[in-house]
Amino acid sequence: MTNQGRNAIDTLLAESLKELTIKQPIEKITIKEITDKAGVIRPTFYNHFQDKYELLEWIIRAELLEPVKPLIQNGMIDQALIIIFAGIEKEKDFYTKASRLEGQNSFEDIVKECITGTLIEVLEEKNLDKKIPSPWLTKERIARYHAQSLCFLVITWIKSGMSMPAKEMSDIYNYMIRNSIADIIGDN
Repeated sequence: MTNQGRNAIDTLLAESLKELTIKQPIEKITIKEITDKAGVIRPTFYNHFQDKYELLEWIIRAELLEPVKPLIQNGMIDQALIIIFAGIEKEKDFYTKASRLEGQNSFEDIVKECITGTLIEVLEEKNLDKKIPSPWLTKERIARYHAQSLCFLVITWIKSGMSMPAKEMSDIYNYMIRNSIADIIGDN
């Protein structure tokens, strides 16, 4: 199968999961329901994904993170954040329901891993050895720290009803990440 054909099926399965998620919790959705809605057979699903959680991960990576990766690589973080928040806003119903996924394979864990993976890829491309002040502070730890903070903000925003526009959420994230607690306390 060509990469284009593979991507088309991945997209078809993703759209199926998104539609089903709006009607019922992800943990109750079966692979059969996903494949029936997508118009494919179960083996096709398993040729592409291990389970529905891997499909959810694919959605986050393909629809939110991959499009902004070039922006992140070029230091255009504000623009990347606005696009991420706008993408979540565009699929508000899906992400609101998906954010309720708890326990093993929780939405939070999946989002953190996706963001961490993307940030590690970007950091690996850069020669940061002179910029990082300690060998303990690895690229993976830096990626995990930023993934944790961004994930917290994204999920809190989703669960609070996404009442703040994407641009303002980007500004809030920038404020939080650029100001230490000492800076914030010292601003009084």
